[in-house]
Amino acid sequence: MLALNAAHEVETGPLDRAALEAGLARVFHAAVAESRSGFLLAYGPGARLASPNFRWFADRMNDFVYVDRVIVDAASRGRGVARALYKDVADAARRAGYRAVVAEVNIEPPNPGSLAFHDREGFATVGEAFLADRGKRVRYLRLDLG
Repeated sequence: MLALNAAHEVETGPLDRAALEAGLARVFHAAVAESRSGFLLAYGPGARLASPNFRWFADRMNDFVYVDRVIVDAASRGRGVARALYKDVADAARRAGYRAVVAEVNIEPPNPGSLAFHDREGFATVGEAFLADRGKRVRYLRLDLG
């Protein structure tokens, strides 16, 4: 997980062992692809993460699972790894009674692959923000679980 994150830090942000362990202690759902080519970490609304993106959703909703990061190695993209990870978290969220899976994607610096993926998976744009301390603009996305 740490190696995959380090390779995609621009898109997802830094993650060291201590932060990973602290996050895993509060996680709603964590999944690693069978091939170990990807992973996903997601949190419920009570996780109280320091992330401004998590706080954006928590200020507006109370019935969601927040995907903090999903990373698939470049060689495995387009093979259904991210789709399987998202299906897994959506199924877990439904079983727990949550009504939405939410996430954010960078639009500055651009992450067109992730935006296209989320669009194909049925996520709707629910907001945007500029994170001055990180020099990023993000788009907030929501998948209604029905």
